Amino acid sequence: MRRQRQSRILATLGPSSSSPERIRALVEAGADVFRLNFSHGSHADHAQRLRQIREIEREVGRPIGILMDLQGPKLRIGKLADGKVMLAAGSRFRLDLDASEGDATRANLPHPEIFAALEAGTELLLDDGKLRLRVDAFGPDFADTTVLVGGPLSDRKGVNVPGVVLPISPLTPKDLADLDYGLSLGVDWVALSFVQRPEDIREAREIVGDRAWIMAKLEKPAAIERLDEIVALADGIMVARGDLGVELPPQQVPILQKRIVRAARAAGKPVVVATQMLESMISAPVPTRAEASDVATAIYDGADAVMLSAESASGQYPVEAVTIMDRIITEVEQDPDWRAGLDASHMPAQANTPEAICCALRRVTALLNPAATVAYSSSGFSCLRASRERPSTPILGLTPQLATARRLALVWGVHPVPFEDVHDVAEMVEHASAAVVTHGFAQPGDDVVIIAGLPFGRSGSTNLLHVVKIPT
Repeated sequence: MRRQRQSRILATLGPSSSSPERIRALVEAGADVFRLNFSHGSHADHAQRLRQIREIEREVGRPIGILMDLQGPKLRIGKLADGKVMLAAGSRFRLDLDASEGDATRANLPHPEIFAALEAGTELLLDDGKLRLRVDAFGPDFADTTVLVGGPLSDRKGVNVPGVVLPISPLTPKDLADLDYGLSLGVDWVALSFVQRPEDIREAREIVGDRAWIMAKLEKPAAIERLDEIVALADGIMVARGDLGVELPPQQVPILQKRIVRAARAAGKPVVVATQMLESMISAPVPTRAEASDVATAIYDGADAVMLSAESASGQYPVEAVTIMDRIITEVEQDPDWRAGLDASHMPAQANTPEAICCALRRVTALLNPAATVAYSSSGFSCLRASRERPSTPILGLTPQLATARRLALVWGVHPVPFEDVHDVAEMVEHASAAVVTHGFAQPGDDVVIIAGLPFGRSGSTNLLHVVKIPT
C-alpha cells in the first residue's frame, strides 16, 4: 500500500474510530500513524486499539506508527457553589488553597506551584482564555486578582499562566502510570505534553530510553523561548496550537507555527502541525475553505505530518476527514510552487559526513531524477537525514528493525520497509534493486540512489552514496 504523497497523516482514535473495520478504513483512506490520547479512555481501551492496529498492519503489509499522547499536568480550579458563578469585569476575585466550594468572590486553586511562580501583574486565563484575571497581590497559598474579562465560570475549568515557567514536571503520577503501560504495549512515539524547558525532555528520556521516540508538544510560550534546545533533545516536535492559542494572541500563532516548523526542519526532526485542522468536519462531511487552506499551508511549509484530533476520534465523519486531508496534501504536492518553496527554504547542511552524504543525495536526485532513493538504516538516522534534505524522489527506508520502520511512518518522504540486514555492498545493491521494484517505486532500467553506513549496523555512520541502474 504505497502512498503517492510525501507528507504524512496522523489520526486520533476514539469512540468514532474504534472498530477494526473503521481503523482499516482510515488506513486505506490515508492514515499513516495513529494517536492514542491518554487523556481519555482506559488502559484496556488503548490496548484493544493497539492490537487492532497491529493486526491491520499485518493485513495491509505496511508499517503503521502508534503515538501515545500523555495528558500532562491539568491545572484547574475546584468546585463552585451551584456549579457556576458569574464574574463581572472590574470585580475582585481570590484564588486560594481552601478546598471549600467557591462563589463569586473566590475559588479553590489546588496548585501551590502556581502561587510560587506568580508576580504582581501576572495574568491568569480561565476556561481556555474566556476569562482573564490580573494578579494584584499573592502569597504561598493565595492570589488576589482583578477580573479584566468576565463571564460565566464553571466547576473544574482550566487555568493557564502565560509567560510564566511553572516549577512542575510534565509527568504527573497518572502520566507515569500511563507511560509505563504504553511502553509495555510497544508504542512507537511518546508525545510529551506541557513541555516548558529542555530538562523536561531529559526527564522523559530517562524513563523512555530507546523504547520509543519522544515528541515534544509545544503549547507553552516558555517553550518557544528555548525552542532550539528543546528541538535538539526531542526526536520530534508537535505544534500544539490549542493551548498555544490560549496563552498567546491568535495573530501570533501562525508566525510561531512557521518558526517551529523551520527549527525542526533545520535540525532534521519530524514536525507535526496539530489542532483544529479540519474542525468543522466533526459535524460536517466537508471542511471549510479556510481549513483546507490551513492544511495546505502546513504542507507548503514542509511539515512532516498534519494531525486530526476530534475529527477522527469523536466526529461524525472520521474516514471522510482523512480522505479530504489526503486529497489536499496530494493536490499541494502536485503544485510546482510546492517544490519550489521546499527548495527555497532548504536548510544548509552541517560539516560532518552524514550531512555531506545527504546533501549530495539531494543534488544527485535533482540532476539525475532517479526513480527512488534507498536509505539503509538500523536506527532510522540515515532516513531522517535523507528526509531533512527533502529530495525530489521518494525515500525507501530499508531497516532490519520493525520498531524503526514504525517510527519512520511519520517522517516526510520515507516509505519504511522492514528488511533483512545486509553484510556487504553487493548484497546491499541486490536487495535495494529488488525492493524498489517489489514496492512499485521503480522498473528495470531505472536509476536508484542508495545511501548507507559502513560498516553496516552502526548507528549514525552514513558515509556511502551509490548510484545503480536496476538490471533489465
